[in-house]
Amino acid sequence: MQLSVYKIDGTESKEKIDLPSSVFEIEPNHHLIYQAVRTFLSNQRQGTHKAKERSEVRGGGKKPWKQKGRGTARAGTTRSPIWVGGGTVHGPRPHTYKLAMTKKSAQLARKSALSLKAKNGEIMVVEDINFEKPKTKDFSSMLKSLKLDGKKVLMLTVKNNDNIYKSGRNIAKVNVVNASSAATYDLVNNQLILIQKSAVDELCKPFS
Repeated sequence: MQLSVYKIDGTESKEKIDLPSSVFEIEPNHHLIYQAVRTFLSNQRQGTHKAKERSEVRGGGKKPWKQKGRGTARAGTTRSPIWVGGGTVHGPRPHTYKLAMTKKSAQLARKSALSLKAKNGEIMVVEDINFEKPKTKDFSSMLKSLKLDGKKVLMLTVKNNDNIYKSGRNIAKVNVVNASSAATYDLVNNQLILIQKSAVDELCKPFS
C-alpha cells in the first residue's frame, strides 16, 4: 500500500511512502481485535471495590431486644443485612481483572487493527515534525491545515517526543502515543490515525 506524505500546512508533498502489505493489507481478524480491546480495558481496572459484610460492620454487638414477649420479629444484631446500616449480602470483594493474550494473538490483533484502518482509509502520513517547545496553538493549527480539526485523532510519533506530546495533550479528542507502544485499543479508538513519516518503521518493527 502506498500513501502520500502530507506537509504540516496541509498540502500534499510529492513524496510517497510504502506501507508493508504484511501489516496493512491482511484480512482483519475482528474477534482478535475484540479480545485485545477487552484484555486492555480489563487490565486497566484496579479491582479494589469492597462492601462490608455483617461481620465487618461496626457495632451491633448487643441484642436489640429480648428474644420473646415483644410481639415482633426476633433480632440478634442491628448489623443484619435487613436493617438500615447493616452489612451487605454477597457484596463486591477485591479481586483482579487481569487477562492475557498470547504474543502471537496480540500481534495479529494489532496488525488486524492497522489493516482495518487502512482498508477504511483512516490512516494519514505526515512529515516529521518537532516543535521547539510545547505549543498547543501550533499543534491545533496543524490539525486544521490537515482538516482534522474536531476529529478523534491518534498521532503516532517516534520514541517519546515531549514537545509534541505536551502540545497535543490539551486538545480534546487528540491522543499522542509512541508508535512502538500503541495498543490495539489505541489503534481502533479513533476516527483517524496520523503517523509521522519516521514512525512507520517504528510501528512495523515488532512484526519484522
